[in-house]
Amino acid sequence: MELELRFFATFREAVGEKERTETFDDDATVGDVLAALESEYADLEGQLLEDGGSARAIRGQLSVLKNGRDVTHMAGPETALEDGDRLSVFPPVAGG
Repeated sequence: MELELRFFATFREAVGEKERTETFDDDATVGDVLAALESEYADLEGQLLEDGGSARAIRGQLSVLKNGRDVTHMAGPETALEDGDRLSVFPPVAGG
């Protein structure tokens, strides 16, 4: 399946572009895509997923949206994806 990936702030810098289209296996989940991104981009390594042994978890304060909807309100890293979905990845934001 083909997915549109969107990156913001420091993640955009790590990837080198705001948007890109990539192809993944038809049964890929959000966690699979995040793991692939950590493997592909050195500056993303350890930034997207917690090291939870066999169970994956999205890092705290990280926002991952599937078609504009936060995946924490779906199945988290096990959220299924479909051809043409848009996955947006936002780093933690601090400020006041």
